[in-house]
Amino acid sequence: MKDMKFETKVIHVGGEPDPVTGAIMPPIYQTSTNVQSSPGEHKGYEYTRSHNPTRTRLQECLASLENAKHCLVTASGLSASSLIMHMLPKGSKILCGDDVYGGTYRLFSKVFPEIHDYKFVPTTDLKQLEKEIETTKPAMIWLETPTNPLLKISDVAAICTMAKKVKALVVVDNTFMSPYFQNPLDQGADIVLHSMTKFINGHSDVVGGAMMFNSDELLEKLFYLQNAIGPCQSPFDSWLVLRGIKTLAVRMKAHEQNAMRIATYLEKHPKVEKVVYPGLKSHPQFELAKKQMKGSGGMITFFLKGGIDESRRFLETVKLFALAESLGGVESLVDHPAIMTHASIPQKVREDLGIFDNLIRLSVGIEDCDDLIADLEEAFSEV
Repeated sequence: MKDMKFETKVIHVGGEPDPVTGAIMPPIYQTSTNVQSSPGEHKGYEYTRSHNPTRTRLQECLASLENAKHCLVTASGLSASSLIMHMLPKGSKILCGDDVYGGTYRLFSKVFPEIHDYKFVPTTDLKQLEKEIETTKPAMIWLETPTNPLLKISDVAAICTMAKKVKALVVVDNTFMSPYFQNPLDQGADIVLHSMTKFINGHSDVVGGAMMFNSDELLEKLFYLQNAIGPCQSPFDSWLVLRGIKTLAVRMKAHEQNAMRIATYLEKHPKVEKVVYPGLKSHPQFELAKKQMKGSGGMITFFLKGGIDESRRFLETVKLFALAESLGGVESLVDHPAIMTHASIPQKVREDLGIFDNLIRLSVGIEDCDDLIADLEEAFSEV
């Protein structure tokens, strides 16, 4: 399977017919424990917190898509992030991108600050980042690229080269691009993180996380912690993701096609101040995006002309774009980061980053694009 194309691997790796019955769709192993023939003698599975055949299939599939040797899936994206933090020695210095998911910011600034030393830095500025790396000598560099919600893009290969000089691990949150559009391990990253809740599952009915990597040492450490702390993904949720992931390639193509058309529409709209989308030439890192990504994804950020009142009217008027947190489902969603997904970030920090009250984030679904644009146009008419 290693040499097969993405569209083939996403369906067949981990999706092999059941060897016992020949069922084309493998069954869910909805069990908590497994019978042993003698104490300590089993068929590779003893307890579902540790291992489960359905979860194994999902991990095999995901590893193949990120060109990784290993994968571990967890109960949520944040639980995967927590395991990585628990893996580091106490007092580790961590450089984190300054524009990250609000839950990541809360985890690092409120949950783990007494355990590790965090510094939030602009990872798009390579010169400044290089100085920080040389001065701080971090144990880990944490990147989101593109970032949430400002869609800033960091040069993964260049940052990994810098990190190796001080033996720092590089973690890349690849949630926004999915393995279809970006593969950070191929660019030198040590761990790729996903919230499977988003594009990987793609149907807004599962919460889950995933970590992919090549190191046997990382596998040993992270699996030990996962088994000891317990944030494993359930067999049923693993099966749902296996089901959803089969259409990942066709979904991502549709997301991008719609997003590109909507971003172009927004850029020309008289009631829009600014549009941020990696596929537009106006994006500050447009050339880097073309170099390290295979596509531009389904996420758009734009700034409405006006303030919080205009934003509320817009958000209360849209119908097809459901006002909800999360992203990456087949249905289109709209989010107000300052009030919703990034509310845990202090207002001054948000505004220093550029997350203002007129910033609106779109997760563009795979509906008919004419209908989506008509929905946006009706909302603009109320502003």
